[in-house]
Amino acid sequence: MKALAHPARVEILRYLSSRGNCYFGNLSDVVGLAPSTTSQHVSILKEAGLIEGSPEDQRTCYCVNTERLAVLKRLVGSL
Repeated sequence: MKALAHPARVEILRYLSSRGNCYFGNLSDVVGLAPSTTSQHVSILKEAGLIEGSPEDQRTCYCVNTERLAVLKRLVGSL
């Protein structure tokens, strides 16, 4: 839950959920934050296992870890 404690991280997760995947530069534009700040938020989401990044050429493509998100939804839904 700590990974979702910041609105920018929630927005990144929502965006990736609706879009499927996206490159880092696009994420920075989505949340309207500096790339360095966005990178910190992405790192927290990755550490929590909620998103994954796969290198493609010279940039990284991010997507939601659907299995981990489903577990989170079940846990929150059972409260």
